[in-house]
Amino acid sequence: MTCTVPFTDSDRILLGHGSGGRLTHELIQKVFYPAFANPFIEQNHDGCTFSVASGNMACSTDSFVVDPIFFPGGTIGDLAVNGTLNDLACCGATPLYLTAGFILEEGLLLSDLHRIVLSMKEAAAHADVKIIAGDTKVVERGKCDKLFINTTGIGMVPAGIRIAPELAQPGDVVICSAPIGLHGITILSARESIGFKTMLKSDTASLNNMLGHLLTNIKEVHVLRDPTRGGVATTLNEIAGSASVEIVLYEATLPIPEGVKAASEMLGLDPLYIANEGVVLVILPEKEADEALRIMHRFPEGKEAVVIGRIVDGKPMVRVKTLFGGSRIVDMLTGEQLPRIC
Repeated sequence: MTCTVPFTDSDRILLGHGSGGRLTHELIQKVFYPAFANPFIEQNHDGCTFSVASGNMACSTDSFVVDPIFFPGGTIGDLAVNGTLNDLACCGATPLYLTAGFILEEGLLLSDLHRIVLSMKEAAAHADVKIIAGDTKVVERGKCDKLFINTTGIGMVPAGIRIAPELAQPGDVVICSAPIGLHGITILSARESIGFKTMLKSDTASLNNMLGHLLTNIKEVHVLRDPTRGGVATTLNEIAGSASVEIVLYEATLPIPEGVKAASEMLGLDPLYIANEGVVLVILPEKEADEALRIMHRFPEGKEAVVIGRIVDGKPMVRVKTLFGGSRIVDMLTGEQLPRIC
């Protein structure tokens, strides 16, 4: 493994620019925001919502370059579908349609492509969405690593729903829907060059059904975010910055599986920064927490949901209260822990 040194004055793209952490944010602020700035981009979310004649809609797009393309618990195909659907659901939208774009390397086995396309079909059917458009490009051998996939999703936002990072406020609690770190450790173990094995499986899953029920039954949900690249720590730092609040996590309640803990200790990783693909962070008033947990526990994706922290007045930061009564600041990820994780 190579640790990417976070040089911020480089004139070239570094692996760390794809981490979801500090370098990614610098790239967005210096390159993409100035070029593409508009009210939709400035919503500063994984997707955007926009008005139409009959209400609000949401749109999100994402590209997937995971290595390897097949791994315990999933493929690059269902990961591409679930990832974009979850970004829509975290905008408060009911996902309706997807588009899919493929960059294929010369020499890719047709049987592998067929397996991936079928996994996308099954994931879309499970989430009750339709893939309505697509595109395929083929590049020379060596110009792409097997295949890359881009998915774009469109969804409808029910009337009265507004989900946004800046809505987090003191008195809110943070619910984590499932154990963290499973996807990142699974991908790492599936890479033959690492020589590291585990029985863990990726948590890739669509969350829109569970979140749809949550929004139907809970009047106040302030923030929904899926902690993918950069993990729980980076996602919560983004929210803390947007809302200008402090987020306090409790180490005792963080849902970190023993397998993830063991692998992280061996590899020198922090589970709070490891990518997830079937986890959502829900931020809402404490008075709504018990009912939210009851709803989430009815679904396979939320059966282990737990409160992991709360929002308090303070400087924008994320702090963890340790088992020994102390605390530590958890900053935004700098550099790249695990490249090509999604």
